[in-house]
Amino acid sequence: MHKRVRKAVFPVAGLGTRILPATKAVPKEMLTVVDKPLIHYAIEEAKAAGIDEFYFVTGRAKSAIEDYFDVGFELEATLRERGKADLLDEMHSWLPTAGEIAYTRQQRPLGLGHAVWCARHLVGDEPFAVIPVDDLMVCEPPCLKQMVDVYAETGGNVVAVVEVPRQETRRYGVLDIVADDGRLARAKGVVEKPDPADAPSTLTIIGRYIIQPEIFARLEETTPGSGGEIQLTDGLAALIADGQAFHGLRAAGRRFDCGDKLGFLEANIALGLSHPELGDGLRRLLQSYL
Repeated sequence: MHKRVRKAVFPVAGLGTRILPATKAVPKEMLTVVDKPLIHYAIEEAKAAGIDEFYFVTGRAKSAIEDYFDVGFELEATLRERGKADLLDEMHSWLPTAGEIAYTRQQRPLGLGHAVWCARHLVGDEPFAVIPVDDLMVCEPPCLKQMVDVYAETGGNVVAVVEVPRQETRRYGVLDIVADDGRLARAKGVVEKPDPADAPSTLTIIGRYIIQPEIFARLEETTPGSGGEIQLTDGLAALIADGQAFHGLRAAGRRFDCGDKLGFLEANIALGLSHPELGDGLRRLLQSYL
């Protein structure tokens, strides 16, 4: 029996430089896909996986995220006065309750591994999820729920993975595989952004993780790696070396890289077309341009 995964870390301190100038004054996590900001989708996914504690690793100019998950007294009063009880109920349905959310600061941009390490005192001695918000996963069941179900069987550490062309392995953490049934792969190692000629496979980690708490001690010891940052992949490799199980799941669904301008546009089109109220209108608009 493995400890239940009930905590999630959201690394939201990044500057979003790939999508400037949109992110100059607005956190990338607050960019809207159709009718909800990216952070909203991430929280929905976490809740669907049974997460009940949400930890944000923030940075400067990220107060909009905290405001979004706070009670908006003026807005609620206005909706109440105008008789818009349906909108008010909808807001209350997704707003986390008091005490479910906590925030900590990543004071310097030292990478994903460092951001996760900043949440060590919040997480404590429990397995936890990590959800980088700019990877929008559209899956049924939700991606993290699929991973939690796998974790219940395998224990250890579980990541979401996709196959990429070999020349793109230099952009990702890459698994060194020992067994693979086409859906779930077991790894004996993981390498951050290898040269394509040296990549042990083309199975790469995307932005969903379930990690054991021993990662914090390993990240404490990790020296800056690729890009001069503390790489989460290096900490994961150390856990594998310690004998912890490590699996990569090809989650059923689609991934949209919303930290990239084209990926962000694609996400809006894909989710817009599937929206019950907007889909038909958007389809007609697109056809008028093509």
